[in-house]
Amino acid sequence: MDKEKHVYNVFEAVAGGYDSANARISLGLHLRWKRAAADFVLTAVPPDGRVLDLCCGTGDIAALLLESRGDISVTGLDFSPAMLAVACERFSGDSRVALKQGNALALPFEDASFDGAVISFGLRNTSDYGRVLAEIARVVRPGGLVCCIDSFTPGSKLVRPFYALYFTRLMPLLGGGTRHRREYLWLSRSTGDFIPARELSLLMREKGLRKVKEKRYIMGACVCLCAVKESAPP
Repeated sequence: MDKEKHVYNVFEAVAGGYDSANARISLGLHLRWKRAAADFVLTAVPPDGRVLDLCCGTGDIAALLLESRGDISVTGLDFSPAMLAVACERFSGDSRVALKQGNALALPFEDASFDGAVISFGLRNTSDYGRVLAEIARVVRPGGLVCCIDSFTPGSKLVRPFYALYFTRLMPLLGGGTRHRREYLWLSRSTGDFIPARELSLLMREKGLRKVKEKRYIMGACVCLCAVKESAPP
């Protein structure tokens, strides 16, 4: 089974309990990290601006964006109908949010149609990181801000053994229990297969997202990379 199909099946299976699982896995810290990413993107969004929440999942990033700035509109895109169903319940009746099913490798939006974008714990689950970043750069206007926040293997050799123990033994049970342990075990493996944060920073620059800044959490197990969409294509 290819990666895209496997990831689709994983998120279709875990959607109902995904938010509570994230809270358990991150010890309640994930919303703090996501809020920092959302607030950074909003610093360059004009009044009544538009923000893209890519791989939006259940819509927690979109909710944080709107909590900070009620004047903006948010478009959330995800390829999992089950995850989008949870997001639809969250934003029922809220005209500021538009939710779409789609593929991050080929965004169904015009060039420069957003003032900023966030992709949260989603890039590592795609099959072509560079293509996704190129698509983000295409749909964000020049001068707009982009944040990518994701899980990474810590660089410290002292930390890695404890990290590996947590992510391979404890995290799948905390996240999925016995019913969805297999799905969360795969999500931990997807972090191990992901490129290092430094390599991702270089890839962002290559795709036209410059002045990349890093913010590391829990000794590099989570990293937020924030960048500016340059004015001309790379």
